[in-house]
Amino acid sequence: MFDSLSDKLQEIIRKTSGTDKLTEDNMQDALREIRRALLEADVNLRVVKAFVASIRERAEGENVVQGVNPAQQLIKIVNDELVKLLGEKNEPLNLSGHPSIIMMLGLQGSGKTTSSAKLAVKLKKEGKNPLLVACDVYRPAAIAQLKTLGEQIGTHVFTIEGCNDVQKIASDALEYAKNNGFNVVILDTAGRLQIDTQMMAELLLLDRVFHPQEKLLVIDAMTGQEAVNVAENFNEQLEITGLVLTKLDGDSRGGAALSVVYCTQKPIKLTGVGEKIDALQDFHPDRMATRILGMGDIVSLVEKAQENFDAKKAEELEKKMRKAEFSFNDFLNMQKTMKNFGSLDQLLGMLPIPGLKKDDRQLIANEGEKQMKRIEAFIQSMTPEERDNPSLINTSRKKRIAKGCGMQLQDINQFITQFEQMRKMMQGFTKISDGVKSGKIKIPKLPKGFGKHSKLPF
Repeated sequence: MFDSLSDKLQEIIRKTSGTDKLTEDNMQDALREIRRALLEADVNLRVVKAFVASIRERAEGENVVQGVNPAQQLIKIVNDELVKLLGEKNEPLNLSGHPSIIMMLGLQGSGKTTSSAKLAVKLKKEGKNPLLVACDVYRPAAIAQLKTLGEQIGTHVFTIEGCNDVQKIASDALEYAKNNGFNVVILDTAGRLQIDTQMMAELLLLDRVFHPQEKLLVIDAMTGQEAVNVAENFNEQLEITGLVLTKLDGDSRGGAALSVVYCTQKPIKLTGVGEKIDALQDFHPDRMATRILGMGDIVSLVEKAQENFDAKKAEELEKKMRKAEFSFNDFLNMQKTMKNFGSLDQLLGMLPIPGLKKDDRQLIANEGEKQMKRIEAFIQSMTPEERDNPSLINTSRKKRIAKGCGMQLQDINQFITQFEQMRKMMQGFTKISDGVKSGKIKIPKLPKGFGKHSKLPF
């Protein structure tokens, strides 16, 4: 969602890289551009003023311009200030209660009910046993929606049919949780089209009676300036403990995320980054700052890999590679695992690729997705025997496969040739790895003292 802001900030930094040092004149130009970029990204004016003032103060500090590349200086300063603006550090959920109570707050359409279900999925992955509680008695569709989501994710949803007393629903749900081994209770409270007295009175009652460990305000990141007004109103009335930003993967300007923390002094605890039911992540200000500045987010990428990594399957795959028995089925499974990481666009956004703009990234991602779909159609047009044993595929089989997936025969030949080359390359890598481990292949040591005083030639 920060694509537009990210492109502009990177362009400002590129312009600075052509200067010898940061001076008052070129710093003023950079600050003017940063201010404009933030305002265009729909960042609150108060936040823009404070942010630019902090950068100016840092840039004019002692020893800032001595012996360091100006672009690197500016990146460091802007990165540090972005991290501060976004909350400085990751704030984990407080789950100290027995059971822990999490109140989900927000206006209608913010993604509150869906976020409640996504939070349940996240907590289950972390070893918790959550109970979803339908406390939105004003919108019948909300209860039905929560029940449907509960069935989808295999999580129990507590409701009392025909009951409009939210305090009783919450009280009975807590008793049910204690008696049935649920250690986290997620209250999906009622939303409104706008904040009103009745809504706040109900939420205040739940807060004062049950003392939830977390009061999470769910905000649609695409609502721009209005997100700040909603956050300030909820915080003033209820003293929220944190924020959940939904639709962070949307094509919006990103101002909400940069404004709500500063204006409420409350941390963003979770972010929704997709429509999938497991697309709710912990928020890390430092990682988001590096992504905005085009420096990627390798840590999050590694975490995604660890979540989707199956050690047993990897071991089986390695054995197949050693014997050149890697099949089209194995390739298809690898592709499915890649999809679990997220879209190619999201993955490219996590990689530190300098100068890769939003349009270029989306073009690469779209072409990559098309190619993956073509390969999937090609493999699925084979028989199970052909997938397991590529050597069976002769000319007549290739013609049948080409008809099945709607491709030309030359495309099929190209895919198979590339696949065979990849198999040989994989087998070669495993042989080199075995040689290094056994000591048959020696890796030359670097000269003594290398790297201490010498400069790299790039």
